[in-house]
Amino acid sequence: MVEWTDFERATIQDIFSKIDYDIVGPATLARCLVVYPWCQRYFGNFGNLYNAAAISSNPMVAKHGTIILHGLDRAVKNMDDIKNTYAELSVLHSEKLHVDPDNFKLLTDCLTIVVAGQMGKAFTGEVQAAFQKFLAVVVTSLGRQYH
Repeated sequence: MVEWTDFERATIQDIFSKIDYDIVGPATLARCLVVYPWCQRYFGNFGNLYNAAAISSNPMVAKHGTIILHGLDRAVKNMDDIKNTYAELSVLHSEKLHVDPDNFKLLTDCLTIVVAGQMGKAFTGEVQAAFQKFLAVVVTSLGRQYH
């Protein structure tokens, strides 16, 4: 079980209360698909993903990016039991979708960049440390079924 300080809990809740899911989610997934193009193989039914402009303007990418970000709400609301909160999603991604678990880390790296850009100077080293810790727990929990 992960132990959270009061600062970490407050920071995670603060970040998620301030971000615009309809901007951050699509920007995060689009960045991931541009920077790590091999991730596109999981989105073959999304249509045109041929270049950065096509990816950024793709409504299916935007919609799924928002869904992913809302999926993190579950972890925010269940910080003391993220592993079990994501048990079903872990099974889905490993057994049905066959997603390489390393891609979860790539996506969260892109999320960190987008959130940092949104927060500006408020995204201090201490804030980033709390955010990275939270995302690491999410990634580990999503990858749990693979082990």
